Amino acid sequence: MGKNRLEAFSDGVLAILITIMVLELKVPHGDSFAALGALLPTFVSYALSFIYLAIYWNNHHHLLHAVKKVNGPILWANTHLLFWLSLVPFTTAWMGENHFAARPVALYGAVLFMAGLAYYLLSQCLIHYHRSGSVLETAVGSDFKGRVSIAIYATAILLSFANRWAGFGLYWVVALMWLAPDRRIERVISE
Repeated sequence: MGKNRLEAFSDGVLAILITIMVLELKVPHGDSFAALGALLPTFVSYALSFIYLAIYWNNHHHLLHAVKKVNGPILWANTHLLFWLSLVPFTTAWMGENHFAARPVALYGAVLFMAGLAYYLLSQCLIHYHRSGSVLETAVGSDFKGRVSIAIYATAILLSFANRWAGFGLYWVVALMWLAPDRRIERVISE
């Protein structure tokens, strides 16, 4: 079957998730810049989550650009990814509202960890379906960056209980690793 409906559905879900997150940004009481200061934790958590959703959208787009068709297991793998991404607004709000307390920071990381695993599973399903030697398999390779990201998430979750700022900082490290678009697929397709 074609991939267009999967792409359209995924794009719609990600757009809704970003909309839900921005609705969590409440207007401060008062007209001073000091009134905005109380919203800083909420805004910082929103900014990080917006970046993550943009990264997932960007890489999902590249991933699907490298394939021509999908099957049932791929649809379920994609739905699995969307499930974990759908929890990002909740964990973002909880983390921001509680000023980056250890448990919300750890749960945020657990959602990122599961989304990372789900994305890896989706890419492996796509590679398996399109056979060995496919454009996607050539582009993704061993997916070192994806596997390192998952390891950093696991480390950050555990670290969050000892030092919440160190755990939160590692989430930023992974986001910065992925902020530059992944050019592996573009390079292979253009050859």
